[in-house]
Order: sequence, then C-alpha cells, then structure tokens
Amino acid sequence: MRKWSGQVTRRSHALVLEAGVFSWKDAARIARSLRHSAESSSARKSSPYHSAMSMLSFYINRAGRPLDSRQRTVLEQAKQELRRLYGKPSTLR
Repeated sequence: MRKWSGQVTRRSHALVLEAGVFSWKDAARIARSLRHSAESSSARKSSPYHSAMSMLSFYINRAGRPLDSRQRTVLEQAKQELRRLYGKPSTLR
C-alpha cells in the first residue's frame, strides 16, 4: 500500500463514495453525492453533515500540491454547497 490516505478515500467503511466524486467539475453534484453517501451510511460515527464534510476536507488536505488549483476551487465550493444543503452558516463573509 503506497499511501494510506488513498486507501482511506477508496476503502472507507463509513461512507461509500461514488467513483470519481472528487474529480467532478460540478460542486453542487459533489455535495449532493457526499450528502447521499453520508445519509445512506450506517457505519458513520458522527452526523451525516460532519461525515460528508470530514471526507471532503480529508481529501482536499491529503491531496496536497498535486491537486489542480481549479479542482481545489471546485472542492472548496462543494464545501459551501454542503453547508447550504444542511442549513449551516457559510464561512464566507
């Protein structure tokens, strides 16, 4: 196993992710997919919102510099969309 973080993303038992979800170009679609995965999971240890946001943040943080800046922007927008879907306050002012 080359990188443990890649294994977590591919084989997390807490959330079953759609293939390629973090490579999609539509932030709203990513957020909806993560929400669906989190709400469908019976193995998660926290709320659906926190599970979805944690997986998204984990991916962004572990991808590091190789993550294309445009895709990083899409993923950051997906965070905002997740907040909107769950009725959480935005962190943008």
